[in-house]
Amino acid sequence: MSHIGKIPVKIPAGVKVSFKDDIIFVEGPKGKLAQKYHPVINFENKGGEIVVSRVNEEKQTKSFHGLYRNLLNNMVTGVSVGFSKSLIITGVGYKAEARNNILVMSLGYSNDIYVYIPDGLAVAVEQGGKLVVSGIDKQAVGEFAAEIRKLRVPKPYKGKGIRYETERIKLKAGKAGVK
Repeated sequence: MSHIGKIPVKIPAGVKVSFKDDIIFVEGPKGKLAQKYHPVINFENKGGEIVVSRVNEEKQTKSFHGLYRNLLNNMVTGVSVGFSKSLIITGVGYKAEARNNILVMSLGYSNDIYVYIPDGLAVAVEQGGKLVVSGIDKQAVGEFAAEIRKLRVPKPYKGKGIRYETERIKLKAGKAGVK
């Protein structure tokens, strides 16, 4: 058995999970999600939790077992609690502002950068140059946060740029003085 795949997925109150035509449908207080799955994986609802099993013992099927269990768990977590990623903008004059569905950022370039915020995601700009990207789809939240970070990757000498809140930048020593 797969170490991850054998753990049952607990369904909190207010979340509905259904399976039809090889598609998982999850609906909760924050929204709805759907995910196509491979037919070699079976889902069984056992009163408040879902047990994921597989049809055979092939290597690819074993991989699908853990994958779809985790995808289902992330969908359930997303529609009940949600996901968020925090980014910190560091640098003199670096700032961000959310207007409607557009994120406007001044990152030291000659022009401001305008980034469209995808549907289903929300961006909150807080004091101290902190951005919080949140939504119900874990993959979409992580991908959008990575796109924002890529606009101005933190530099190793001064630490200026956009970084994740949990990320630590190891600063390098500058040049030693010329004698």
